Amino acid sequence: MLKVTGLYKRFVTDRGDVKAVEDINFEVEEGQFYTLVGPSGCGKTTTLRCIAGLERTDAGEIRIGNGIVSSPESGIFVPISKRNIGMVFQSYAIWPHLTVFENVAFPLRVGKTRFSSMEIKTKVKKTLETVRLGGLEERPAPQLSGGQQQRLALARALIREPRLLLLDEPLSNLDAKLRESMRGELRDLQRQLKITTVYVTHDQLEAVSMSNVIAVMHEGRIVQEGPPREIYDRPNSTFVADFIGSTNFLSGQLVEMSTADETCAITSSIGLIQCYLQNRIRAKSDVLISIRPENIILHREKPEGVSNCFEGTVITANFLGEYLDCKIDVAKQTIRSRQHPSLKIKEGDQVYVEMPPEYCVVIPHE
Repeated sequence: MLKVTGLYKRFVTDRGDVKAVEDINFEVEEGQFYTLVGPSGCGKTTTLRCIAGLERTDAGEIRIGNGIVSSPESGIFVPISKRNIGMVFQSYAIWPHLTVFENVAFPLRVGKTRFSSMEIKTKVKKTLETVRLGGLEERPAPQLSGGQQQRLALARALIREPRLLLLDEPLSNLDAKLRESMRGELRDLQRQLKITTVYVTHDQLEAVSMSNVIAVMHEGRIVQEGPPREIYDRPNSTFVADFIGSTNFLSGQLVEMSTADETCAITSSIGLIQCYLQNRIRAKSDVLISIRPENIILHREKPEGVSNCFEGTVITANFLGEYLDCKIDVAKQTIRSRQHPSLKIKEGDQVYVEMPPEYCVVIPHE
C-alpha cells in the first residue's frame, strides 16, 4: 500500500549540509500498523513528513497505492492535499475558537468535494462516535481533557476517510497513565477501521505494544526491521538491543558453533556461555552477548543439569511493585535481573544466576 524506495533528504544549515535520512527503504501492507522508532534526530519525523508531502525529497521514490507521489528523478511531486492521507501531529493543532463539531467538520468544508449540511452532520456524528466523543459536539475544544483532545485530532484526520494515516508522536503530551490507556484505544481503533497506519515515536513501549512491524532508525537509516517480538528477542546490533528495552551485555569470544541448532559457545569474564547464534560469525571473533533482565532466573540453591548457571552475590534487590529489580555480582560483572516480587532475597545473599541459552543472543562486536 505504501512503498518507500531509496529515500534521501538533506537540509542546508549554517554548519553545512545535514543528512536527515539516507537510503530509506520499506513497505507497508494494506491495513498494517507500521512504526518508525528511534532517538531524537534519527530521521523518523523527516521520513514521515516526506511521505505526507510536507518535505520535498532529494532522491528516491514514494508510492501510495498504485500511484507515485514523490520522485525527484521523474519530476513528480504530488501536493499533500492530493495524497489522500490523514495526519495527527504531536501538538494536535486543535482550533481553540471552534467547537468539537466544527473542528471535525472543517476538512469537509474546505475540501474540493462539496457536502450538504446534512451530509456533514452525519459524517461528523459517525466519526465522533467512532473515537468515543459522541455527545460532545457543542463543547468548546479547549474544555476537553488531554485524551479527548487527542481523539478529536484523530477524528479530524479520519473524517475524509484517508487511505493512509500518519501519526507523529501523538501521545507524547499525555501523562503516563493516560498515555497507557490511549495506546490501547488507538490500536483498537486502527484494527477496527483497518486503516493503513505509519506511526512515529521515540517510546519503545509504544512501538512494541502497538505495531505489526517496527523499523528501528539510527542516524538517518533503518538498522533493523521486523515484528516487535523479533526486534526485542533477536536484536541485530548493540544499538537495537540497548534502545529497545533494557539488556545486559557481556563481552566474549566465539570458540565453538553448531549450525544444526543455531547455538554456539562463548568464553566470557564469567565463564563459558552457551548462546543463540543468529548470524554467521567466524570462530575467535570478539562478540557481545545480550540477555534481557526478565529472562534471567535466580535460584537460592544450585540447580542440577542447567546450562549457563553461575554463582553470584546480590548487590541490590529493589521492590518496584510489579517486579523485583536486582543487581547481582557475578565474577565482578554486574548482572541486572527482574524477578517476581514474591522472591525473598536481600543484599549480600548468595544466589545462582541462570541464563537460558535461547535468550543469550550473540551480537558482533562493533
